[in-house]
Amino acid sequence: MAHRLLMASAALVMLYAGGCAVAPKSLSVKGIPDRLMENTILNTATGSVVSREQLIADLTTAEVVYVGESHTNPVHHAIQLDIIKALVQTTPHLVIGMEMFDHTYQPVLDRWTSGELETTDFIEKTHWYANWRFDFDLYRDILEFAKEKGIRVVGLNVPFHIPARISVGGIDNLSADDRRHLPRTIDTTDADHRAYVEEIFNMHTIRGREKFTYFYEAQCTWEDAMAEAVAKNTGPGKMVVLAGNGHIIRKFGIPKRAFSRTRAPFKTVYLAPVGGKAELTWADYLWSTSEQRMLRGPMHADEIKKP
Repeated sequence: MAHRLLMASAALVMLYAGGCAVAPKSLSVKGIPDRLMENTILNTATGSVVSREQLIADLTTAEVVYVGESHTNPVHHAIQLDIIKALVQTTPHLVIGMEMFDHTYQPVLDRWTSGELETTDFIEKTHWYANWRFDFDLYRDILEFAKEKGIRVVGLNVPFHIPARISVGGIDNLSADDRRHLPRTIDTTDADHRAYVEEIFNMHTIRGREKFTYFYEAQCTWEDAMAEAVAKNTGPGKMVVLAGNGHIIRKFGIPKRAFSRTRAPFKTVYLAPVGGKAELTWADYLWSTSEQRMLRGPMHADEIKKP
């Protein structure tokens, strides 16, 4: 105990050395003069800060709610669960759509939410660490809550090897077996989305992935496959979609593509760590969060984004 107190005292001395404290980090939002402190929610339509209760009240008006994430940030998953818990109180048929599972695992997901599987079996049967690979503990509370409440969890993704194959060989070179997993329509005509993805592409050089055309086909396949899954599973209740921020930013990933299929009203919530920058066009709501990360797990393509 004495050692911990000594360390804490030393930290305080360093923090206040010279008579000034280290300013807490905040989020800079383009077009907003005041920076957002941690755990602040901004309504981007009005440019005003709102309470959690006001956010939830607005989300209840949508049929589909997209909540983004930085995959390794535990705070983001806690916020996602908080939103799910709030919406399930007024939505008898809530569904959770998750990027983290591809559609072929739906029978396993159904067994999980019906209470048939224990955690170890679930991890093994979904091949979690071969597919998603991020630490299961990041998503444990969300999945345990879904199981406890019997909330259906839907796998939105295509099998994970398919976008990778497209990115190196294009859609035309997929096998017939791979093609059966593709969405009916794949939209590659959105100029704004293309420019966003191309900027990311130009930031990273990966051998074998030199053709942007293939890279963009892979990204659009990813987006449209998940949008199609959202459309197919939007029923009498609401759906909360959990996906990386890169899939919901500016709505031109999953949200607009799902909307074109269903016309179901939706809202987007972008979780943005303090210390960075954001824009009003990124989502209906910006929620500033801590930078906390669990430093285990690989870097996924949709984790590589511009600030």
